[in-house]
Formats: sequence, C-alpha cells, structure tokens
Amino acid sequence: MDIQSIKNRFGIIGNSPALNYGLQVAAQVANTDLTVLIYGESGVGKEVFSQVIHALSNRKHNPFIAVNCGAIPEGTIDSELFGHEKGSFTGAVDSRKGYFETVNGGTIFLDEIGEMPLGTQARLLRVLETGEYIRVGSSKVQKTDVRVIAATNKDLLEFTHKGRFRQDLYYRLNTVPIRVPALKDRQEDIILLFRKFAADFAERYKTPSIQLDDEAKDLLIHYSWPGNVRELKNIAEQISVLSQDKTITAKQLEQFLPVHNTQNLMPVLAGGGGNVTHAEFANEREILYKLFFDMKRDVTELKKMFVEILQNPQRAAAVSAFTKESLMNDYEPLPERENVVVKPVFNQPSQPVLIGNNNGNGSDIHHHEEVEESLNIMDKEKELILKALKKHKSKRKDAASDLGISERTLYRKLKEYDIND
Repeated sequence: MDIQSIKNRFGIIGNSPALNYGLQVAAQVANTDLTVLIYGESGVGKEVFSQVIHALSNRKHNPFIAVNCGAIPEGTIDSELFGHEKGSFTGAVDSRKGYFETVNGGTIFLDEIGEMPLGTQARLLRVLETGEYIRVGSSKVQKTDVRVIAATNKDLLEFTHKGRFRQDLYYRLNTVPIRVPALKDRQEDIILLFRKFAADFAERYKTPSIQLDDEAKDLLIHYSWPGNVRELKNIAEQISVLSQDKTITAKQLEQFLPVHNTQNLMPVLAGGGGNVTHAEFANEREILYKLFFDMKRDVTELKKMFVEILQNPQRAAAVSAFTKESLMNDYEPLPERENVVVKPVFNQPSQPVLIGNNNGNGSDIHHHEEVEESLNIMDKEKELILKALKKHKSKRKDAASDLGISERTLYRKLKEYDIND
C-alpha cells in the first residue's frame, strides 16, 4: 500500500517529508513482529501510527488494545497487564486476565512507556524476550504471542542514565524507532489541517466553514503549537463555534490563541519599561525577580529624593511631617566624623555613602559615592518575604497573595530561610 492510500484510509493530513518518512517506515515494518518504539511530543498522533502498523500486519484480524501506562496507578499496573489470582492482594475477589492474555495473537500499544514502574519494566522485558509472564499472586508461567508497540514523549535514553528506565528494556523496545514530527516542524501542513478541521466542524454544527485571511494564515503557521495537532483541532472548533465572522483576521485569531510568554527577564534586568504582569512570568522565582527590581527602582528614587532634600533645606521644610518621618525611618545617622554626613541603612551588605564637608546643616555636599549593592537573589527573596509578612501582620495567606505565590510555596520558603513569623 502506498503512502497516499495509507493517509486516505486513516485520515492523515499532511505532506511534510518527516511525516511521509515515518509512515513509510511504519508500512515497511508492519508485516514483521519487530518491536516498534514511536517517539513524538504529546498530541502529534502517535497512536494513529500504532493503528497503521497493526492494520497492515498479519495480526490485523486479532485484537488491538491501547494502554496508557501513565494513567494506571503503580499498584495495579501489573494486574492490568498480566492479570492476578483470587486473593493475591486486598480487593482481588476473583481471578482476572491481564491484557497480555486477552490480546493474545494481537497487538498491544503501550503509550507513555516512560511512566512504567521499574518492577513492571522487568516483567515486560521477560515477555518481549521469552513470551512468558506470571499472573500476580501465581507461580504458574504462561505464554503469550503479543506484538508490542510502545510510544513516549520523553527521552528514554536520558531516563536510563538517571536510573528511571531499564537500559536493557530500552534497547529491546528500540528495535525499530519511528519519530513523529511536531506540528511546528510541519508548517506546510498547518493550513491543510486547519481547513480539514474547519470543514468537519462546519458539517457537524451546520454552519458555513470558516476561512482565514493571509495575515491569519501567517500567524497560524508561525505559532509554536505546544499542543500540536490536538491543540490545532481545538482552536479550529472554538473558532467555528464562537466566531461571528466566517472570514477570520489575524487580530480575531489572536483572541483564540493562548497567551504565551514571549518576553524574558532581559528587558527587566536592563531597566526596560513596560507593564509586566505576573501572568507573563514562567514561574514563581521570576515573579520575585520582578518584585525585586521594582523595589530596587523605588529605593533608587528614594535615594535621589533624600540627596535633593539634603542639598535644598528650603525644600525639606515643605515636606510634610508624615513624609519626613517615613523617610527618616530608613536612615540611621553615624557618629560625627570628618567628611561623613549620613549613611543610609537598608539591611544590605553594601550601601551608598554620602561624602562631603559636614558644616552642621548638611547643605555643603560636594559629591556622593555609590557602592554597588548586593544582587544575591536569595537575600532579596528572603527580604521580600519578611516585608510581606510584616506588611500583613504575619498573615501568611495575605502575604503569599501579595508576593504572587501560593501559600504552600510560602510555607516552604519560610522553612528554607528559617523564618519564624
């Protein structure tokens, strides 16, 4: 069967070279009993490839079953795959056949194989090498003739180095590897897929099919598609149902695409402007970075104001009593020394020192020298937490909300920094 016939039969849309090559390998290996390992990101359609292999094999009239290894609890996966005897564990009121017994003669597709527990991996290796397995709670060896197709969105070789996946099982599964390309690597197929999904949904909901203008097509092509084909299908359905216009512009399309962070910390580190919200940051640490640099900017402005007041006593008289009290609370005068006026105290390792001739009124200041502050993020993070707790009178829930982190994360940070609030 040629590649185009396979696409038509299984509803596969696309003409990218990587997709065609993957289908070609699947067709070539189908008539053998070789174990196949399918690689690909979540949502690319790995299960379709397993169905292609089974349908083109000599086992096509026998059972096919897909098992998601990541969805079965560790305590029951052995029973699901290999069966169990009555009374072998709590709740085993009857004997039960496992998938390797019920699918005998057919094909079993093990999705998310990287999530399989190590003990189950050892049992699977024995099945692949000898065709033998033992039910949970039994001592009787049973035989099975099942072809195994596995799939993963993880780097199994890296898992073997970390001890999370058996190296012998990895090489046994990886007899024939097939890599399904991500949607971002199939840009020439994106518009074809969207058009097919839009037509299907128009038929389902009895509405005219939506169309994209050129700018919208360009936006669709250059979007990163972290959810791959599954995400594209969901977007097409949303637009089909919710859009009032049937010709979609780029601006309208943006409303349906999830907002992903396209900025990093560099503009903030460089002092760049712009309103940056918490949602634009990838994790809690980055939120603390944002709070830290906001605080640093406020402190810098406060320093300038203080120097200006010292240089202009007339202006100082105009400052309200409340403002002067708040300002001076952050400063601690040093004992009188020559050429030293005042030293700001911010509970930091190094702080700016104002130097000049002290004539008693602080008005004759020739220059000031600023010593670089500590930028240790651990210190700043601890300081922000302490300030938040003080501001909210040790109410952790309110402090966590103010910091933009979860209350659970705040508890962990309090323990990490040995903070007793």
